[in-house]
Amino acid sequence: MFEAVEGELAKIDKKAFEKREARLRTLLLETQYKILEASRFPVIILINGVDGAGKGETVNLLTEWMDPRHIHAHAVAKPTDEELERPPMYRFWRKLPPKGKIGVFFGSWYTRPIIEHAYDAWNKQEFADSLAEIRRFETMLVREGALIVKYWFHLSKKAQKKRLEELASDKATSWRVTKDDWKNFARTDEFRRTSERALSETWTDDAPWTLVDGRDEHARTLFVGETLLSAMRDRLAFEEKAAAKPKGVAKGSAARLAGLDLSAKVDKDTYEKRLAKAQRRLALLTRHKKFKELSPVLVFEGADAAGKGGAIRRVTRALDARIYQVIPVAAPTDEEKAQPYLWRFWRNAPRDGKVVIFDRSWYGRVLVERVEGFCAVADWRRAYDEINDFEQQLVAAGCPIAKFWLQISPEEQLRRFKEREDIAWKKFKITDEDWRNREKWSAYQIAASQMIEKTDHKAARWTVVAAEDKYHARLTVLETICDTIERAL
Repeated sequence: MFEAVEGELAKIDKKAFEKREARLRTLLLETQYKILEASRFPVIILINGVDGAGKGETVNLLTEWMDPRHIHAHAVAKPTDEELERPPMYRFWRKLPPKGKIGVFFGSWYTRPIIEHAYDAWNKQEFADSLAEIRRFETMLVREGALIVKYWFHLSKKAQKKRLEELASDKATSWRVTKDDWKNFARTDEFRRTSERALSETWTDDAPWTLVDGRDEHARTLFVGETLLSAMRDRLAFEEKAAAKPKGVAKGSAARLAGLDLSAKVDKDTYEKRLAKAQRRLALLTRHKKFKELSPVLVFEGADAAGKGGAIRRVTRALDARIYQVIPVAAPTDEEKAQPYLWRFWRNAPRDGKVVIFDRSWYGRVLVERVEGFCAVADWRRAYDEINDFEQQLVAAGCPIAKFWLQISPEEQLRRFKEREDIAWKKFKITDEDWRNREKWSAYQIAASQMIEKTDHKAARWTVVAAEDKYHARLTVLETICDTIERAL
């Protein structure tokens, strides 16, 4: 693979470079402003490759040539303590550029897998699993509208040694050559094999790699700038011609929920005894010496007026206020709309020893967005696999997940709606939107049934709660949460 950039070197003299550079800078800046004005997609630039091949210099020039207010470079260093307490991808999730902006990652989500495998810390299967996860992540970003431009800067072993020696011998640049650079150079053959595999397995139509010959500064700079310009222009042209996406409607069967027995009931005395026991159990579990290694994620979905809020309150009463956060999910803000739909949940991944409770969640993509036609059919159909990937990453990072769908009958929902309208302190709970959603009861039931079917996986099972009786629902939720944390401990 790398032989393609190890052949005869085509150098560019300073005069020719300066002439082409002036025009290139102008065109890049103009294109950047067009992307900003359209705000239809973000640009994600990955800068990877061997040490000494000019990655840092190229990043500096890109940020110098374009408006620094709308292009941001992120150098991948050792993860912080905060990042270590969250899924490995968290440090990249939170830095993704919004639509209209450009993000440059100097080093990226490829850095750790390549290093770990080159140093034999990860076996072949762990490496393969990591690359598969990256492929799925990049595909999701592209489907969400991102333009991903991936560069691999290459030098042969001989050229890399020469380059490192030149940098190290010059007092002005010696600081750029570290012990780690020489340590990595000693394993050049391992890094080459690992990198070739990484590139070949993640070279997709959605996000292809561009190989950069790092030997000549002028040639590599112009090559990167001109290929980036071409990619951004092509994407702008595509956006201008793109037809409006068709909207999705819910189709399928509601059998998963239609057959649920809603008759389960618990009398008040039994409820109060079991509630106190379950809350005490949950309180003790969160004070267990090993709990600080966990980050439970609780997800609440269900029909309007099914009792999500009441169940959540019974959970939080058992928790120390310092260890939990309840996140009520409403319509996305303008900031959130400029990012992939999972972004607002990615950035709320909990730290170790904390609990995060989502009152509605990422499942909005396959529920309200699907039923109301807020996204294209292709978008909600692919979301099932993307959500499963996200949840598996959370669980792998020490975040046990408990997911609840609270189900009631349409008759019980109507009774609760009317009760909310009649009781002064409950009126805030009922809105015109609730009544509109009720008119689409069947569509939401179909969407929810398919959602549960496609996202009920081993890492994060759904608990479908018969919520006609609030006492029964609250106990089911609390006891399931306790069981989930107990298993994780």
